[in-house]
Amino acid sequence: MPAELLVLALACLLLLAHVLLAGYYKTQQYGREWNMGARDEDLPPLNHVAGRLDRARGNFLETFPIAVAALLGVVLAGKAGPVSAAAAWVWLAARVIYLPLYWTGVPKVRTLVWGVGLLALLVVLGVLLLG
Repeated sequence: MPAELLVLALACLLLLAHVLLAGYYKTQQYGREWNMGARDEDLPPLNHVAGRLDRARGNFLETFPIAVAALLGVVLAGKAGPVSAAAAWVWLAARVIYLPLYWTGVPKVRTLVWGVGLLALLVVLGVLLLG
């Protein structure tokens, strides 16, 4: 299996971790009835931890479709190789590191890690478009 597809599969697990963590902390704040209900009611703002996890999940969802397109694209186009594989692993590592940084409220370093992940995605896109 190409490394890019392995990274993509692992990223799906990371997405699941984002969803479950954010949901768990929301449920801790709003209760099981909210979780199992229609969720139509207006609620108070999320506490700091639940809010951070929810924003981290949203942030991951903003770039995940780009990663899917780029990683699948290089494989389907026959352009997968050492550069796209290395960039894929860097992107995944950055996203894994980003979650606990956001969860614990670490500023600046979190943004730097996000930037590394974005640059890695741009490298994969560069391979797809130019490689």
